[in-house]
Amino acid sequence: MSKDIISIDGTSSTGKSTIARRIANKLNFTYIDSGSMYRAVTYFCLKNGIIFDNKIEKKKLNDKLDKILIDFKLNPKNSQNEIRLNNNFIDSKLRSLEIADHVSKIAKQKNVRDHILKIQHQLSKKNNIVMDGRDIGSVVFPNAKYKFFLTASSKTRAKRRYDEMKKNGLNVSYNDVLENIILRDKDDSTRTYSPLKIPDDALTINTENLSLDELEKVILDFIHNN
Repeated sequence: MSKDIISIDGTSSTGKSTIARRIANKLNFTYIDSGSMYRAVTYFCLKNGIIFDNKIEKKKLNDKLDKILIDFKLNPKNSQNEIRLNNNFIDSKLRSLEIADHVSKIAKQKNVRDHILKIQHQLSKKNNIVMDGRDIGSVVFPNAKYKFFLTASSKTRAKRRYDEMKKNGLNVSYNDVLENIILRDKDDSTRTYSPLKIPDDALTINTENLSLDELEKVILDFIHNN
């Protein structure tokens, strides 16, 4: 039996993950954060010497890829559906600037994208899902029932990311975060495999001046009226 899929794509720090989780809770869908899947692979690579001197050891990555097991389970500590890497909850470890600086390089690798794509398709067979990312509506689930694409200026997105990182106790500067956002946008939109783009049939929403409640209403109204 086919399951309903809602895709929420967009550039970095447009609020995709936060709103996707809220929409999933409202509709009783399973929330899947695809960005965290690539951050989990990046975390694994950093911990296992696959990223060295700012370069990827591609042979080592390919040899280890089958040992990178990713799933999502209910974390009993906070009752949230969270990512696990090799049976360990790691969500709190994935928001560092170090991972942000390297994740685009990892996400460019075709073997990594193929590995993640296989996991994403497996997850979609079990539940109705809301999945956020950069290529969910265009590549991962081109036949998703509802598609949304979120945008905002780079400065607004950098401020959101900076505030989040400071709240989590990370020592970062706004300028470093802004530089990372701009570089990430360029990497995401120009990569060879599954570049960031707006699906033709997606509803584009500028989140610049929208509160989360307002954004939630726009998305839910669209779903209920279509």
